[in-house]
Amino acid sequence: MNTLLEVIAFDINSCRLIEEAGGGRIELCANPLEGGTTVSYGMLKAAREAVEIPIFPIIRPRGGDFLYTEEEFAVMKSDVLVAKEIGMNGVVFGFLKPDGTVDYERTARLVELAYPMDVTFHRAFDHVPDKLEALEHIIKAGCQRILSSGGASTVLEGISTLLACIKAAKDRIILLPGSGIRSGNIGRLKALTGLEEFHSSARKLTTGAMEYRNPLLTEGAQTWTVDPDEIKACLAAVQND
Repeated sequence: MNTLLEVIAFDINSCRLIEEAGGGRIELCANPLEGGTTVSYGMLKAAREAVEIPIFPIIRPRGGDFLYTEEEFAVMKSDVLVAKEIGMNGVVFGFLKPDGTVDYERTARLVELAYPMDVTFHRAFDHVPDKLEALEHIIKAGCQRILSSGGASTVLEGISTLLACIKAAKDRIILLPGSGIRSGNIGRLKALTGLEEFHSSARKLTTGAMEYRNPLLTEGAQTWTVDPDEIKACLAAVQND
C-alpha cells in the first residue's frame, strides 16, 4: 500500500494543486483561522467538478467548541445530505458532550446519514479527557477514521498518546495523524507509527492579485493556499521502496 497524504484545501485552485502534486485526498474547508468550517454548496459543487481524487468536506457550522445546539445539528444533517448528493467521498465531523466525552448518539446518527460515504471523526477527539474510551465510542458509531494529534499541539508532541490509540484500535479504525506534519518530520512519523495515511495542511500564505490596496487597511491582502512543492516533498519522504 502506498502512503496517502490528505491535504486541506480552502479554495478551488488549492484542490487542483493538491491533485497535481500527488495528494491522495482533500479535506475541504472554509475559514482557516477558525480551524475550518463547512464550505458553501457552490464550493462543494465546484470542487467536485475540479478534481477526481476523493474529497472529504468538513461538516462544522461554526468555529469554537464541538457542543452543538439542535439547530446546528439540523444544519449539519442537511450539509451531510448535500455532500452525498454532490458526490463527495466522505465527510469530516465530531461531536462532544458538555463533559468533553464523545456524543455517541449524534455521531452514530450522522454516520448513518452519511452512508455510503466514509466518515472521519476530526480533532474534537483531541479535546476528550479519555482518548481510549472515546476511541471505543467512535469505533462503535461506525466512523472509518480519527484525525488526531494525540491530544497535543502537534503530532510529535502527542506521539505517545497516538501510539497508545493505534495499539488499542487493533486495525478496527484508521488513525490519521494530523497537526504539524511537514516534509521534515513525516518520514519519522511513518517509522514511529507504521501508518500509511497522513494529514497535512502543506499551506502557505499568498498575496492576492489586486493591484490597488488601501494603505490604511491591512485585512484582505493575503490568503492561505497550498504549497505543491511541500506536498511533493512529503510524499518523497515516505516513498515506499
